[in-house]
Amino acid sequence: MSELSLPGDPEVRVTLRRSARARRLSLRISSLDGRVTLTLPKRVSEREGRAFVLEKMDWIRTHLAKQPEQIIVAPGTRLPVDGDILEVRTGTGRRVLREEGGLRVPGPAPMRRLERYLRELARDRLASASDAYAGRLGQTYTSLTLRDTRSRWGSCSSAGGLMYSWRLILAPTEVLHYVAAHEVAHLEEMNHSRAFWNVVERLYGDYAAPRRWLQAEGNALHRYRFDGQIEND
Repeated sequence: MSELSLPGDPEVRVTLRRSARARRLSLRISSLDGRVTLTLPKRVSEREGRAFVLEKMDWIRTHLAKQPEQIIVAPGTRLPVDGDILEVRTGTGRRVLREEGGLRVPGPAPMRRLERYLRELARDRLASASDAYAGRLGQTYTSLTLRDTRSRWGSCSSAGGLMYSWRLILAPTEVLHYVAAHEVAHLEEMNHSRAFWNVVERLYGDYAAPRRWLQAEGNALHRYRFDGQIEND
């Protein structure tokens, strides 16, 4: 894949993707992180693709303006963590320390260290919730993995493997528990039938509010970046 940059400020990078199955040029802007992708049919040249993107430049910028602004996490950032709002603070030593109202993050590469801390915290909270819900069902899962997924908050494989987005640790606690209940429910009902939603309700209770929160606010969890640079990919 190659890229092109749109003229103007701020810079917008567009990824060019070749597809043998595509019948026409198509643009897609990710609702999660603002990634812009142009899909090129097999016989369309990159030159034609670039001309197409330039024609759509105003459309692209209009849609990107509606995206949540990316936040580069740094000392002073107020970050939602595990149900609280915590200020990122400069620390010493080797470990991230949670204190009243904040997180002390030591160097080197402190924000990478903070991300690792958040992943570990997410694993702890999600494993605990998954264990509890699976126990209520009398079911067991085979594995639990964390990823930085863009299209889903969790999944359950036919083999009983659970996968979650680590960014759920940035969501309200009840949302994290709802997602855990949702995925564990698939151990009993591998579908989204009425029977499945009955299992979710049996495990979690009234799930309407956290489900609505994810639909309305979930995308904003992807705006937090821990690499020290703003990018569209």
